[in-house]
Amino acid sequence: MKKYRCILWDLDGTLTLSHPGIYNCMRYALEKLGKPAPLEKQLRLCVGPPLDWSFETLFGLSKEDAQKGVALYRERYEVAGWAENDPVAGALECLKRLKEAGYEMALATSKPMHYALKIVEKFGFLPYLTTEYEPMIPGYEPKKTDMILKGMQLLGAKREECLLVGDRKYDIVGAREVGVDVAGLEVGYAEEGEFEAYPPDYRFADFAELTAALLAAKQEK
Repeated sequence: MKKYRCILWDLDGTLTLSHPGIYNCMRYALEKLGKPAPLEKQLRLCVGPPLDWSFETLFGLSKEDAQKGVALYRERYEVAGWAENDPVAGALECLKRLKEAGYEMALATSKPMHYALKIVEKFGFLPYLTTEYEPMIPGYEPKKTDMILKGMQLLGAKREECLLVGDRKYDIVGAREVGVDVAGLEVGYAEEGEFEAYPPDYRFADFAELTAALLAAKQEK
C-alpha cells in the first residue's frame, strides 16, 4: 500500500450499518405517496446512492414525486431514522489507532452532514475526525464527488495524499472521478460481484486488515 496522509471515510456501510433507518424511512415515504410496499432487494439498493436517484430509478417515480419522497423520507429520518443504525465491528478501534499513528481523517458521505455528525458523535467517532464542514444549502442532495472534494479541502490535502474508504461502487466511481485512490471494505452493502465490476485500488475483508495495512504503510520510510 502507498503511504497516505489523509483518510476520507464513507459512512453508511463503512463506519456504520445504517440500513434499518434507511429501510424504515423508504417504506414510510412510499406508503405516504400511495406506492406499493418496496421489496427487500430494492431497499438494499437504496443504501449508498442519493435519495432522489433511488426514488426515480428503483421505484419509478417522476422527478416531482421523487422530490416529495425525499421530503417524506427526511420527515421520518429527522425524528427516528438517523438513530436506527449500529457501528461496524472494529470501526472505532481503527479510527483510534490511525489517529494515534498520525493520519488526518474526515467524512466523505453523501448523507447530509448534520445527520452524519449526529451519527458519528453517537458512536464515539467524532474525536478522530475533522468535521468543520460548512452548512449545506437546504434541499441540496450532496454527491459523492462533492463530498470527497470537501473532505480534501477541509484537510488541506492533495489528491495523491488521500485514500477514500468505502463499501459500494458509488465510492469507487466517485473516487475515480476525483482522482483519489480508494479502498473497498467488505463489511457493508456491496452486491455480489460489485468489487469485481468496479475494482478498488485495495480490498479488505474487515477493519483489522485495513488497519494493519495502513499502519504498516505509515511506518515505511
